[in-house]
Amino acid sequence: MFTGLVQAQGTVRTVAPRGTGRVVWIESPLRELLLGESVACDGVCLTVEKEERGAFQVTAGEETLRRTTLSEIAPGKRVHLERALLPTDRLGGHLVTGHVDGIGALTRVDRRPGFIEIEVGCPESLMPYVVEKGSVTIDGISLTVNTVTRTSFCVGIIPHTADVTKLGAASVGQPVNLEVDLIARYVRRMLTPWLGAENADAALTRTLRANGFLKESE
Repeated sequence: MFTGLVQAQGTVRTVAPRGTGRVVWIESPLRELLLGESVACDGVCLTVEKEERGAFQVTAGEETLRRTTLSEIAPGKRVHLERALLPTDRLGGHLVTGHVDGIGALTRVDRRPGFIEIEVGCPESLMPYVVEKGSVTIDGISLTVNTVTRTSFCVGIIPHTADVTKLGAASVGQPVNLEVDLIARYVRRMLTPWLGAENADAALTRTLRANGFLKESE
């Protein structure tokens, strides 16, 4: 479990095939990583398999490559890093599993003095889980949703987030890993047996709209 508060940026050193997956070495400022511990890499929960001073090894399996931007990982690429949450840590972001739901793309990057607004095109299947003022994870970063349309949502990037993450240099068309809110995911799952998958989405949308989380046009 993670919080979506990026602790460091790492740099991919090497990428090598392993069956249908890939073995990746990441140069990292994180120290004393334990073998077997989980580290979120661009929001993807991966297991530390080897560790040496200044770097660690993980394996991205077939499912991970299919669902995340790690399919495009290459030497020199920077990745957001976060170690797993301790029970005594502050929950500064929101509950993040590191299990990416899908890939979105940046459709607008609006830079203003001291602020960046980013619009993210989101897969249709994930849009029922995205609500105004709710939480979403983008490349492992916990962010608050400012506005929602039928096919996208907007988030704001403050100077600190721009400085410590890759979103400070974000560009239109850039693919990003998306993880929707954990609670919303379970609410939909609990509705599905009674209403069916399509009706569960419609019921959730109606409930969100009735309680002011969505506008009538959305």
